[in-house]
Amino acid sequence: MKEAYRQESTRTEEDLKIRRLAFIHRVFRVVPVPDARFAQATVRACAARLSAVKLYLIEDDLNIGQALLTVFKDEGHEVVWVRMANDAVERLQAEDFDAVLLDLGLPDGDGNEVLKRLRAAGLTVPVLIITARDGLQDRLKGFDNGADDYLIKPFEIPELLVRLRAILRRSGAHGEAEALWSFGNLALEEKRMRVTLDGLPVMLSKTEYALLLTLMKQSDRVLTRAELEKRVLPFSDGPTLDVHISNLRKKIGDGHIRTVRGVGYMMQRDRAA
Repeated sequence: MKEAYRQESTRTEEDLKIRRLAFIHRVFRVVPVPDARFAQATVRACAARLSAVKLYLIEDDLNIGQALLTVFKDEGHEVVWVRMANDAVERLQAEDFDAVLLDLGLPDGDGNEVLKRLRAAGLTVPVLIITARDGLQDRLKGFDNGADDYLIKPFEIPELLVRLRAILRRSGAHGEAEALWSFGNLALEEKRMRVTLDGLPVMLSKTEYALLLTLMKQSDRVLTRAELEKRVLPFSDGPTLDVHISNLRKKIGDGHIRTVRGVGYMMQRDRAA
């Protein structure tokens, strides 16, 4: 009796997934509804290679957004979905995501502006643009603004998953060791947004963290004041760069950040210098 109930429950779940896939493929116009079982098998085969990740979906279209949400959640991924440009960057700065799926035609702004603000803030999260804009200049603009890949609507779900897996692999967020930046007794784990000094956690503000990450990633050269302000403080009306550097030094020690007078700042590899 229990076995019969389990089999019936399994069939019900599978039928529900098939209906969901039928809806999804009607939205994207890629696989006829009669082929839903084949479509499901194809999607699951591609998604099975993705370990669970946290995705940020920026898409205003309700049908497409719900379809993608269904695909990703069915495969065990965590998804945060927003529909407005103004909501996008603030959430990205507050939380850690493995990848962003970004539509360009948003009701309150252009996705390219979201992308530029994201990169200016020093955020390196992989971004996959999903859009109906298929012109060459649109694609070039997207890549110039910092996109990792560009997919034109309507698209097939398996291709989306393959492209997503590729950008996650390149970023180190999928099945590879996360980026660890260290200078002497100071270490920064990028994926976890965790900073330690002598093995003990250091609490930084979002701006201080972005500033330290930027300096560590570009440690082989001096970063000018203008560069740092553009990357870390592009829209700030608050404390100046000098104030943030001073606060950061108090938390990590004076010996890590070197001032190059009249130019800017850089990480100090040799603390005795």
